[in-house]
Amino acid sequence: MSRQAVASDAASLPGGTGARSARRVLARRTTRQVLAVQVLLIVVLLALWEEATRHSPANAFLFGAPSAIAFHLATMLRDGSVWTDLSVTGLETLAGFALGNLLGTAIGLALWFSRFVSRVLQPFILALGSIPIVALAPIVIIWFGTGFASKLAMATLSVVVVALVISYKGATGVDPDQINLMRSLGARRGQIFRLLVLPASLTDIFAGLKLTGGFALVGAIVGEFMSSSVGLGHAIFKAGSLYIISKVMAELSVTVVLALVLSAAVSRVERWLLPWRHDLQ
Repeated sequence: MSRQAVASDAASLPGGTGARSARRVLARRTTRQVLAVQVLLIVVLLALWEEATRHSPANAFLFGAPSAIAFHLATMLRDGSVWTDLSVTGLETLAGFALGNLLGTAIGLALWFSRFVSRVLQPFILALGSIPIVALAPIVIIWFGTGFASKLAMATLSVVVVALVISYKGATGVDPDQINLMRSLGARRGQIFRLLVLPASLTDIFAGLKLTGGFALVGAIVGEFMSSSVGLGHAIFKAGSLYIISKVMAELSVTVVLALVLSAAVSRVERWLLPWRHDLQ
């Protein structure tokens, strides 16, 4: 059945919901098609990767082989080490993600109330954001020790500036005509923020949440590189120091899955809080 036929059948539904139902049907079909192409692409890439490493020991050593990566994944699943590492790194990532976004978003939105203060703080924010997170790791360990607190601090620092900038840009990007309209109707500054600026900023805030999930994970893993006895970062560092590239790739694949799960969770929350955005797509 063609897309036109699906749209025509759905549009004939009673209750004025035909157009919306047609969009949903087409969206589901497109999602399935995209997923099928993605799976096919992954299978082809893995097959080419396996073929390139099977006949070249040098390639197998430098890049690992998919079959060897699968073996290490199966071994980690069997002995349970992957779940231990995943739970530790996942907790550090989630805590840093939540704290960093909470602080950054709150500060970024608060700066909307005073352009003067935002201009004063702008160079300091840019200076903090320009510092490589790796360079902060030794200082963070000195300040917070080698336990969970240092990993939390690294993940939080990786997130907070990005969340601050994105939320501030979202707040200041609201249409000035809408703000002037509310002022002409007698709305106070707090009412304008609560009824207009904050809802209008949610799209940018959620875009930042999707972006900072990976940053929080990077911060946690960098902290584990510096000092840890458990976690995905520790496992990657240990396997890399022993030149077991296939195991490094296996640990990296677990890390990618963790990042994708976090991004999918943010998307699910966005669909729940902003359903109208998806109804219009």
